Amino acid sequence: MDVIARFNDAFNRHDVEAVMWLMTEDVVFENTSGGRFEGQGAVRAVLDRAFELMSSGWFETERTIALGDQVVVLWGYTYDKQNPERGQIRGADIFRVRDGRVAEKLSYVKSKDFVQQLGLQIASG
Repeated sequence: MDVIARFNDAFNRHDVEAVMWLMTEDVVFENTSGGRFEGQGAVRAVLDRAFELMSSGWFETERTIALGDQVVVLWGYTYDKQNPERGQIRGADIFRVRDGRVAEKLSYVKSKDFVQQLGLQIASG
């Protein structure tokens, strides 16, 4: 669970270098808008863009559950940490850890409003 705590801390700091260092070379990342990205290069590109869009937001971990190499994180996200009245959403990430690094991160939210608030399109199909 330590790697997940460090990962989430780096994610909240929007520190792409630290996040990427905590991921395997063949990492799989599925974001909240339904995109699936495989490998360091593809994940880095999507995180660069996501961190721009989420520059004022903040994730708060509500609960972390570890089962073998799987870790589930229940979280709340505030769109604007300085202006929390802008809105919040809850979601979950399911991680798979291998050799002390994140090999897979699957993200889910309770509604499509989250990605629309970020100005993204919902993937169809």
